[in-house]
Amino acid sequence: MDKLTLAAAVAGAVAMAGNAASAADASKGKEKCYGVAVAGENGCASADGSHACAGMSSIDYSGQEWVLVEGGTCEKMGGKFEAFPGIGKPPEKSPSDNSAKK
Repeated sequence: MDKLTLAAAVAGAVAMAGNAASAADASKGKEKCYGVAVAGENGCASADGSHACAGMSSIDYSGQEWVLVEGGTCEKMGGKFEAFPGIGKPPEKSPSDNSAKK
């Protein structure tokens, strides 16, 4: 391996490590929550393999789709920590949600 190829390989590895660290920092305090994502707002690939990318879900609250939520809020929102068959329960609106629309 010549020096130019080695330098390019090292630069690529350093850039990839930086991206991984940024993603990890962004997800601190978050948890993967299934069954709470609305269509088109999922975090990444579906658990059943029907698609392989974020934003590609087509069903609201699918038990196969996940999104990152604040730690401690998944189950409160009606979600689960593992994929499940069917549709999750949409989160209930709080009374304060209705008062804002008056």
